[in-house]
Amino acid sequence: MTPEELEAIRARQKSRAIVTGLLLGFLVILFFAITLAKIGASHNI
Repeated sequence: MTPEELEAIRARQKSRAIVTGLLLGFLVILFFAITLAKIGASHNI
């Protein structure tokens, strides 16, 4: 493979890793918010 091809592959891998990291972070925040909502709802009962 040429250096240009390797650079293109690395760029795609990096962008895919960033998107995966952001998605994982979003899911963590979502689960945390759901947990807080459930805890808050159980205290009101």
